[in-house]
Amino acid sequence: MSWRYALANDRYTSSIGDRYSSLYYQSPSRLESSSSEQTTGRQLQRVLHYSMTPCRSLQGLRRSDCVLHDVDCDEVYPGIYIGDAAAAKNKTYLRMMGITHVLNAAEGCRYGQVDTGHSYYRDMPSIRRNNKDTYFRYMGFPMVDAPTTDISRYFHVAAKFIDDAISCGGKILVHCLVGMSRSATCVLAYLMICRKMSAVDAIRKVRLRRDIRPNDGFLQQLADLDMELKRKNLYPY
Repeated sequence: MSWRYALANDRYTSSIGDRYSSLYYQSPSRLESSSSEQTTGRQLQRVLHYSMTPCRSLQGLRRSDCVLHDVDCDEVYPGIYIGDAAAAKNKTYLRMMGITHVLNAAEGCRYGQVDTGHSYYRDMPSIRRNNKDTYFRYMGFPMVDAPTTDISRYFHVAAKFIDDAISCGGKILVHCLVGMSRSATCVLAYLMICRKMSAVDAIRKVRLRRDIRPNDGFLQQLADLDMELKRKNLYPY
């Protein structure tokens, strides 16, 4: 089963640039003056800067296997992998890893996008887990990696797709072109929405397994999501 998720009048970017342009024009003193309770894009930038990704192999997968298949892919949370376009296009690698779901956060044919789709994975087999067949599923978001891209419109859709994959005992690859910005942002949103992590905790969790670099606009949108979830008391603190 495959999905290409696109919203009406979505030309890859939107007026979100107006919403987040202040992030680039505020003075440092003004950015630093926000209260400790306020989550900001600047704060998440610092978390990214000061959190380190240790150099170690994946459990159950040697990095030599990634080199053998010429892919860049890491398991950042049980059953959730972040990877690049090469990993998404290498169906032999996907079968070896037992991937049952693919979320393409960069679907399209423009520069910086990955031109896969439901037809590309038509020959992917179902995988039997827990005495039932898990059918291969695909979803794609037509996004470019730009601070003005409104990725927040896909947060809850991505979180549900990832959660469905994990709930049925499957494994999901979330990818974009290099596996650092768009795909990482979708996984962070899932951890915040479904696993009740704060934005800071989600970033630190993923950074333990992979070097990620969401652009500044995406970080601000994650900060806004963090504040929204706090206002709704969806965090356990």
